[in-house]
Amino acid sequence: MKRTWKEKLIEKSLKWTATLSIVIVICIFIFIFKEAVPFAKKPGLGELFRIRWAPVSPLRESFGILPLVTGSVLVTALAMLLTIPFGVGSAVYISEVAAPWEREILKPFIEMLAGIPSVVIGFFGLMVLVPLVKSCFGLATGLTAFSGGLLLALMAIPTVTSISEDALRSVPRSYKEASLALGASRIRTIWRVTVPAALSGITAAVMLGAGRVIGETMAVMMVTGNAAVITFWPFESVRTMTATVAAEMGEVAFGSDHYRALFCIGIILLAAAFGLNVAAQKVLGRYRMGK
Repeated sequence: MKRTWKEKLIEKSLKWTATLSIVIVICIFIFIFKEAVPFAKKPGLGELFRIRWAPVSPLRESFGILPLVTGSVLVTALAMLLTIPFGVGSAVYISEVAAPWEREILKPFIEMLAGIPSVVIGFFGLMVLVPLVKSCFGLATGLTAFSGGLLLALMAIPTVTSISEDALRSVPRSYKEASLALGASRIRTIWRVTVPAALSGITAAVMLGAGRVIGETMAVMMVTGNAAVITFWPFESVRTMTATVAAEMGEVAFGSDHYRALFCIGIILLAAAFGLNVAAQKVLGRYRMGK
């Protein structure tokens, strides 16, 4: 069948749009690496492995990013520990358990939560969550990694819930009917048939939630205390890599070692996102082989 000129035009448009997107991403990678590479020559990559981040110290500048890495890892881990069970559990409830009238209320409400600007959530965390954490745990300050993890979970759960619910709803009804016909209970059908069948979509949802957690800046900067110290205790102040870049890039001297070090942090964030995607693909590949 001969294609019309409209079909050809749409095909070409989609192809060029996809190509442009790839080119833009490649250009971003090239720019970040170009700005960070001079740091490897002077003062050297060894500076990044120090345990102190003090790029403007009057005594001796130090560009150790280990405090920033541990802060990011701690906050992200706390957030995902809450996001995955609550996000997926909420999606299962909305998709498989809730009554139609409940679904019509909960689904738009959750999607609305996902669209709230991060600065608004950060302000809520600073005014409400931080004092609550301080009083509940008897801390000297509520500006802690735990507060950051709770706030990031609040931001990521709507994304994970919404996308996971769509994935669960797309599972063919015949799968569920076959399981129920064989005598499985409704709960067993949900967790042994429906959820595994939607695992690829749920994994994608968790990936998007993790991406938002790792890349979030403003909310984290407002509630974690911004103390560049190495710690894995959730009730201490920490500083993340994203907050460091956001707080210091606007005031740093162009072309300085400090400037280059911030771009090195950007490379680490890109590597973390890439590693996260690779891990997710391996998990999906193992699941498919298991099936």
